[in-house]
Amino acid sequence: MRSHALARTAALVAAVACLGGGTAAAARAHDVGRPSAAHAWPQRLVDRSPGLVLPGAVTVDRSIGERRAAQEVHLAQQLYTFWNTGEQKYLDAAVSPQFRDNTLPAGRPQGPAGPLSASANFRAAVPDLTCELSDLLVTGDEITARLVFRGHFTGTFHGVRGRGQDVEFNAIDIQHVGTDRIVEDWHVEDNETLLAQLGVGG
Repeated sequence: MRSHALARTAALVAAVACLGGGTAAAARAHDVGRPSAAHAWPQRLVDRSPGLVLPGAVTVDRSIGERRAAQEVHLAQQLYTFWNTGEQKYLDAAVSPQFRDNTLPAGRPQGPAGPLSASANFRAAVPDLTCELSDLLVTGDEITARLVFRGHFTGTFHGVRGRGQDVEFNAIDIQHVGTDRIVEDWHVEDNETLLAQLGVGG
């Protein structure tokens, strides 16, 4: 178990280099191990129900089977629809009540209360915050996502009132999926860029 945690941590450290890389290219989809396969299979896994975020790119480990792959893609769509909208129903559908944040920032509560608190704090500063699910990688019982958050600083952050500045920053998540919901995660955000855009860096 410890070796898995170290591998996830190493993956997050490596992902930091990608955070300044801008937004995703045109939507694409493919599956691991079949570079020449048609794009239809991963795209068929995406839930196109109104209101759910759609991943820009989907890469799927075909060996886990279509049913499990579709479940994990759907959980990712629910989780990042929560970050895109702030609506708790999507978080509740995506994460277990026993959910654990393994990279918990100081001052954020553990468990599902953590994302709720973080979302509320973000939206107090950036009320129109959106979350783009740029890249989605499904391998085994893990979901890896590259995200782009955007909006305008029209609210308040640490006593600083926004002037409508553009906000755009990246994040990388690794989610561990249990039987039916996400049970733990690791994440890294480009906080340095965010704080500079909010005018509170330094």
